[in-house]
Amino acid sequence: MRRFLAAAFGAALTLTGLTLAGLGGGVAPAAAQETTTLKISHYLPAGHGFQTDFLGPWAAELEQRTNGRVKAEIFPGTSSFGNAARQADQVRAGVIDIALGLRGIPRGRFERSSVFELPFVVSDAGAGTRAMWEMYKSGALADDYKDYKVLALFVHNGGLFHTTNTPVRELSDLNGLRLRTPSEAVSVMLQSLGASAVGLPPSEIYENLQKGTLDGLVTTWDLVGATRLNEVVKYHTDGRVYTAGFYVIMNQRSFDKLPPDVQAIIDDMSGDTLVAKFGDWWATWDKAGRDDAVARGHEIITVDEPTRDRWRTELTPMIDAYLSRLEKTGVTDARALYEQATELTKSYEAAK
Repeated sequence: MRRFLAAAFGAALTLTGLTLAGLGGGVAPAAAQETTTLKISHYLPAGHGFQTDFLGPWAAELEQRTNGRVKAEIFPGTSSFGNAARQADQVRAGVIDIALGLRGIPRGRFERSSVFELPFVVSDAGAGTRAMWEMYKSGALADDYKDYKVLALFVHNGGLFHTTNTPVRELSDLNGLRLRTPSEAVSVMLQSLGASAVGLPPSEIYENLQKGTLDGLVTTWDLVGATRLNEVVKYHTDGRVYTAGFYVIMNQRSFDKLPPDVQAIIDDMSGDTLVAKFGDWWATWDKAGRDDAVARGHEIITVDEPTRDRWRTELTPMIDAYLSRLEKTGVTDARALYEQATELTKSYEAAK
């Protein structure tokens, strides 16, 4: 009889939509315990600052602020989701929820943002990043990322020429060299100077430098240090000639499925809050690569301002040709975007 009454009482509770937890038993309803795991990918090794300083701590903060309701699994460049050319596609398809990718790989995407990568627009990562984000918020770059929830856009410090056997003291020294390039804007610059621009993901640079199929690369101190390229290059020309753009994007459907309070937390952790951190991060990341080169006794060629001004003049025809190409492919306001990017970046650099 007792078993019958207990069963009947339990059935009655079920029929009325109640549980013992709902009556104060101390166990939360199953729905309240559901955990969402976001997949986050990037294209560099797990030990890179992208993960150790940014994505890892960002994911941990998200988990803490959501009381464990949202966790994240990070897939670095060595994973099956680490291909540099697939970061945006994976987010659009929903197989990855959030990705950090390089704007210029593959070619032909996020074209409006490419004006930041033209020679001498950006010297300082913090200033260039703030300018890029301001242009995104104003709508000037918004069409590039209309298929995504954008968490951040950023650029790196002015890039260098790193070479194995040929020191670059003048732009003419690039003639005939085979150099790895991160974007179409940089490729056009190199080709205009007589160099061969080779597009390769970071994971393939070392081997090609070692084999001699590359003479060098155009990139940051950071990447050279992070991927051990100081083992195979000997000369570094610090001209702060160009930058590369990056994105941190989220699948819009993944974002929309989250509860409103979680969406608010992600918004608070992203955008202006996140963008403000990249200047200091890049300073730290670049220092490690430069210190390694100094320790190895490499020659570092620092380009002075008069030389940079002269180089800027030499590259003016190339910049004009690139903007003309953008106009022909549909970016009808390419020159206005270029001028805006240049002036905004200068204003932020001057305010530092």
